[in-house]
Amino acid sequence: MDYSVKSYESLELPQIRHMLAKECQCEESAALAEALEPAGTLDGARRRMKRTSDAVGLITHYGGLDFGGLRDIERLLLLAEQGGSLSPGDLLTVADVLKVSKRVVAYRKNIKTGGDSLSEFFNGVVPNADLEERIVSAIISPEEIADSASPELLSIRRKSRAVAEELRVSLQKIIMSPDKQKYLQEALITVRDNRYVIPVKAQYRGEFPGLVHDTSGSGGTYFIEPMAAVDANNKLAVLRSEEQKEIARILAELSSLVAVAAGSVRSTYKNIIMLDFAFACGRLSFQLDGREPELNADGIIDFVRARHPLLAKSKAVPIDVRLGGAYTSLIITGPNTGGKTVALKTLGLLSLMAACGLHIPVAENSKAAFFKSVMADIGDEQSIEQSLSTFSAHMKNIIAILDCCDRDSLVLFDEIGAGTDPVEGAALAIAILEKVKATGAALAATTHYAELKQYALNTDGVENASCEFDVKSLKPTYRLLIGVPGRSNAFAIAERLGLDGDVIARAGELISADNSRFEEVISKLETARQAAEKEKEHANDLLRQASARKAKAEQEYLGLERTRDALLKDAEKEKERLLEDSRRQISGIMEQLNKLARELDDENARKKVLEAKLAANTGLNRLENEIAERKPVNDHYELPRPLKVGDSVFVTDVNRNGTVQSLPDKNGKLTVIVGNVKMKLEQSSLRLLEGSIGKPKSAGGTSVVRVEAPTRLEIDVRGKTAMETEIELDSFIDNCAMNKVKNFTIIHGKGTGALRAAVAVYLKSHKAVKSYRPGAYGEGEHGVTVVELK
Repeated sequence: MDYSVKSYESLELPQIRHMLAKECQCEESAALAEALEPAGTLDGARRRMKRTSDAVGLITHYGGLDFGGLRDIERLLLLAEQGGSLSPGDLLTVADVLKVSKRVVAYRKNIKTGGDSLSEFFNGVVPNADLEERIVSAIISPEEIADSASPELLSIRRKSRAVAEELRVSLQKIIMSPDKQKYLQEALITVRDNRYVIPVKAQYRGEFPGLVHDTSGSGGTYFIEPMAAVDANNKLAVLRSEEQKEIARILAELSSLVAVAAGSVRSTYKNIIMLDFAFACGRLSFQLDGREPELNADGIIDFVRARHPLLAKSKAVPIDVRLGGAYTSLIITGPNTGGKTVALKTLGLLSLMAACGLHIPVAENSKAAFFKSVMADIGDEQSIEQSLSTFSAHMKNIIAILDCCDRDSLVLFDEIGAGTDPVEGAALAIAILEKVKATGAALAATTHYAELKQYALNTDGVENASCEFDVKSLKPTYRLLIGVPGRSNAFAIAERLGLDGDVIARAGELISADNSRFEEVISKLETARQAAEKEKEHANDLLRQASARKAKAEQEYLGLERTRDALLKDAEKEKERLLEDSRRQISGIMEQLNKLARELDDENARKKVLEAKLAANTGLNRLENEIAERKPVNDHYELPRPLKVGDSVFVTDVNRNGTVQSLPDKNGKLTVIVGNVKMKLEQSSLRLLEGSIGKPKSAGGTSVVRVEAPTRLEIDVRGKTAMETEIELDSFIDNCAMNKVKNFTIIHGKGTGALRAAVAVYLKSHKAVKSYRPGAYGEGEHGVTVVELK
């Protein structure tokens, strides 16, 4: 037999299953949790673990998913497929699955990244909005069908309500009639056998014509249907019958629709169950503060800060457990109640959980070995009924384990060899350990026997471990120490509890010399270890203090850096503000000068106005240049790649952005368009703007270009409004006039002709324009205007 199954209870795996089932929202997924067993292969365990990790990631980034507590629908689908009619409650159960499917699909759409291992389940969820709508619009509750379920049902119910109302009015007249009052037990209308009746006193039964449907328990009241109400009650009965037939027809029709969609609904339901199970594993991981261990087939266990998952986190002492590699067998010793059994169970249960694909309560970078079987002999299994002592019960378990353990097994023995003569028990324990070790199985065992400590010291592949005990406080610390054999500390405990010193001394004399020396060596080792622990802790304290001082110094340095950057930024903003104020003032002056130049007829006066504009521009450029010179510029800038036509660049000479129009000529200069000006520039004065129209961080400056002689004789205003065009032409004509350019072309496009007309109106009123005409053939025709200045 496979002894692993029996070990699940010893290691408390059923309790973990129950915790997982509580996290499930659906009946079937909870059943899957209660039946959870370790995967049969390493790949299977890794697939399960990946699903758990993906569910944790989705819950972390997108929240949980409401699966609505679905019930198993397989029986309902089979009934529908076989031509059966589902009840209203059954149909609503099917509709619930379809509602959840819509939520699942909506949740999936919000996922940007993650959840790859759950994709097959998400993809298998297919909503059926039409079927869901048909069901929920027809059925209000398990007991009520909506009037709107069909036109026929609506018509029948309207007729029923009308007949019932007429009947109530008729009966109301009877019970309110003065000559009938004395016959009535109460002046009310009630129902018996789905027919409206009146309660009549028994002694007046013969005085009140009608049909008797019932009597009271005492016999003092007869429930009589008056003859005047018989026809109306008969009509109601017929209508009720028709209503039930129509309801049955509606349910049959809806059931047939479910039968048609049964395959898709069944698949959707199963995928929802798998998603609910995966998300339950994710929620359990949060509950346990679990992590994904690195699963391996090499038999390497390295649990860092492992906790038993059934112990409260606030009370459990984390332990470090290593097994595999240099040693495949671990002998754990120490006093009673010191934590040996808990350490053993933690090792076994976490290994089982990892094989099940569950996260385990360990620190990051922990490793878990995959075992095909985990077998444990833990606890007192004596049986009076079967005439088994503690020793006999343990032997039966050990025999079963020896029969089936192999290199893919993890074997756990608690107090091996106990319950019999210590000498024989120790010898038997060593022989059993050797037998298990020979199979290649990983092994951990707890014991009090000194012989097993010596066996671990003298045998390759076997390591000692101990549960630490504080003799001064008589309390265990529950820390597991690998490589250190433990002591039972029986004498120390007895002495602290008040046992007579002579008794303790005599007990010491009775211990064999070899055992005494061995225990003394262990005691010295323990003393040296504790001293080393204190030194290590002191060194760690010094390191933490140094790290804290370093972190504080770094924070102070960063604070100074931030303060400096803030001051520089504030100064930069202030310079920009002053410069912007200057621009606005000069812009206002420019507008006034433009207006004045257009109004003056005197050529000398107009010339003086243009000179004043030039002086204003020159002063502004000088101010901008002075600010730019104070800004840091990267003198060692190198282009990340050769420039191409169309690249956006920052021109350091004028502190503006531009676009490369042509590559370097024979003189090494590129043509760059900056605003409305075409410039010939050295490549060293350009900074490539990758994917941005803003300035690079290493470059400073302003967005206003210096006044340069335009080397091209055209301005493109296509796509601009009339007002924007006028502003650009003002600046362009001023620039041309100051640099003695007489002819240029305005590109405005053909379009509707509105912009061409606006340009003509503007040029006609401008004092500096001598003449203008549409473009000739080859010049752009009506898409351009050629201008000549005075």
